[in-house]
Amino acid sequence: MNTPAELKYTRDHEWIKIDGSVATIGITDFAQGELGDIVFVDIDSVDDELAAGDVFGSVEAVKTVSDLFLPLAGTVTEFNAELEDQPELLNTDPYGKGWIIKLEIGADADTSELLSAEQYQESLG
Repeated sequence: MNTPAELKYTRDHEWIKIDGSVATIGITDFAQGELGDIVFVDIDSVDDELAAGDVFGSVEAVKTVSDLFLPLAGTVTEFNAELEDQPELLNTDPYGKGWIIKLEIGADADTSELLSAEQYQESLG
């Protein structure tokens, strides 16, 4: 399983890449493997200010629908439009072209709950 060391992770199987005050967020390789073939990504939270743990969208796979939880408080600024026509990018390139949203990190955002790659792998058992 691919778990890039430069990213942070959540127990809800999202990854987060922080670059200054902007975070890029997607689902982990483990998550896409558990979901199976992803057929639709529903993000209706662009321009919304959300708290950590809030649902920012969902991913629909052939066998299930899974909510997506925001790892940090902030404002959703962008949705990866490529996913509208190619939701399978979450399966084929979850850490690259399969990113889901960009977030302007809130001033009071708490990163202490984010996991390192090693901690995330340990949480999987």
